[in-house]
Amino acid sequence: MNAVLTEWTGPFGLPPFGEIRDADFAPAFEAALVEARARVAAIAAEPAAPTFANVIEALEMSEEALSRVCGVFYNLVGADSTPAREALQSEMAPKLSAFASEVTNNRALFDRIEALWQARATLGLGPEQGRVLDLYRRMFVRSGAQLEGAAAARLTEVKSRLAVLGTRFSQNVLADERDWFMALGEDDLAGLPEFVIDAARAAGAEKGAGGPVVTLSRSIIVPFLQFSSRRDLRRKAYEAWGLRGANGGATDNRAIAAETLKLREERAKLLGYDSFAAYKLEPEMAKTPARVRDLLMRVWAPAKRKVEADALVLEAMLHADGIAGPLEAWDWRYYSEKRRKAEHDLDEAILKPYLSLEAMLGAMFDCATRLFGLEFRPLDVPLYHPDCRAWEVSRRGEHIAVFIGDYFARGSKRSGAWCSDIRGQRKLGGEQRPIVVNVCNFAKGDPCLLSYDDARTLFHEFGHALHQMLSNVTYGFISGTNVARDFVELPSQLYEHWMEVPEVLEKHARHYQNGEPMPADMLKRLLAAGTYDQGFATVEFISSAMVDLAFHEGAAPADPMQKQAEVLEALGMPRAIRMRHATPHFAHVFSGDGYSSGYYSYMWSEVMDADAFAAFEEAGDPFDPATAGRLESFILSAGGSEEPEVLYTRFRGKMPGVEPLLKGRGLLEEV
Repeated sequence: MNAVLTEWTGPFGLPPFGEIRDADFAPAFEAALVEARARVAAIAAEPAAPTFANVIEALEMSEEALSRVCGVFYNLVGADSTPAREALQSEMAPKLSAFASEVTNNRALFDRIEALWQARATLGLGPEQGRVLDLYRRMFVRSGAQLEGAAAARLTEVKSRLAVLGTRFSQNVLADERDWFMALGEDDLAGLPEFVIDAARAAGAEKGAGGPVVTLSRSIIVPFLQFSSRRDLRRKAYEAWGLRGANGGATDNRAIAAETLKLREERAKLLGYDSFAAYKLEPEMAKTPARVRDLLMRVWAPAKRKVEADALVLEAMLHADGIAGPLEAWDWRYYSEKRRKAEHDLDEAILKPYLSLEAMLGAMFDCATRLFGLEFRPLDVPLYHPDCRAWEVSRRGEHIAVFIGDYFARGSKRSGAWCSDIRGQRKLGGEQRPIVVNVCNFAKGDPCLLSYDDARTLFHEFGHALHQMLSNVTYGFISGTNVARDFVELPSQLYEHWMEVPEVLEKHARHYQNGEPMPADMLKRLLAAGTYDQGFATVEFISSAMVDLAFHEGAAPADPMQKQAEVLEALGMPRAIRMRHATPHFAHVFSGDGYSSGYYSYMWSEVMDADAFAAFEEAGDPFDPATAGRLESFILSAGGSEEPEVLYTRFRGKMPGVEPLLKGRGLLEEV
């Protein structure tokens, strides 16, 4: 019996991870694709006149087995990769792309969808059904359903090749991150607090290095850059971090990026668009590249002014240490940490013991309980890795979801943090409650102590999880995070605000050894420093977003690295700051189409999240029940059931301006 394909009868329908073997996946994919093809063919060949039930609802249920296989496999290949899983990922990329093209190129199937759409006013559809029909038709049209002959065949080839390139790109980045490390001798530990040394020793043990090492995991390299007084080692580590995907050889991503951009331009032209950005942004809130550029530049100017002023201060500190020459990128975090300690009396080594993973999980769950009445019960069930943990999520005795947390960095996990699902929410065919996964890359310790940024990441990903867990729609096609890309970050970024509510930190930020609360004066200083170094963070982000936009807005550049340099020069990129994601490891943009032409979306959503939290402030209570109820009803439970502007306006009354964002980043005074 194939454990991936058989009905999962364990608690809450969880996959039987203890029984699943890598060898199960290839035959499971094969069988699931056979079943899905047969179901789609039957829908297209149905002799009865098209109805919403025999076309759209049938399509919703046509890939049940395939969704189950993908739900397990792609969570594993991202969070616990093996050579066998990576090989199968490479093999499946063109096969799954080909299947998707078969579906959208099925003219008989599209004709049935089109007939429904043309007659939609006479079908008696409810609002959710009407939305789903619109989105299905839009998906087919944007996938090339109206193309014929050579154009249709070429589009299929392009999409297949893009799937292969995206898989190779992500695997190359993972390989570079996994393979590089820098061993540290005793003299190399200068300036490092114990928590960084402990993390380096743990990483060294994983690598079999016989001592502490610095890896390219953000949870290790960032604190190393903050605290190491060895400028030579900071430079070595920083440059290795920046060269991921650009080291030459088999894992070099520069040619992959160039081919990807060329093929995306061709894809857009085949579909009748002037550029890939125009194609990609059409269904988003932003709609056009011009609107994206306007937002980014309105924030860039004050952020750059702030950074230029900060750089003068940090460079003076560099010179005071007897180092001639300009401030460099491997210096910024080190001197910024020193400045933070001097100006705000905040030492991360003293702060982190109050921000243990256990304490912040308690805070995260407590906020969800107070806002939405959710309860969390630990589960003792087999999971895909010993580091994972699971909770049943319920409300007033009703099962809501299963939540899985996978929080520690390891060589088999790609970098970053993300939220995914093994099973999404829907009501069609019977109530299906979600299984949601949060993945982070914190340095494993005993206990695991988080930086303030780590704690924000924890809350951020859980905001995505809430969007999935509280979803309450009939059709999986629009459930949870199946929304416009520049709307999907609203719930996640909004949830970060509750981590900074004083009463939350007063209750949960407790020393891991003695349980004492964070001292009141430390808490006050921490919150007062909330916008510290936001100029740096903003410039890092916007430069990446502007390069992404420029890559896709016009003709595809023959040399993406040259184009990146031209964009940064035109922006006047400060010398001592580099893009948050340089092109060869810009996985958001090149590992798939998800954030291509869409990296800006974090900032687009931030405009809304700042305004959305203001609704609670205006109510006089960060846990105001009425405001929380509106947030759940109009945003979190609604999925993609209506256009984002409609949902947000129902919650807040109107769309916001950029001012709350600037205020939240401490940049308003610069306007």
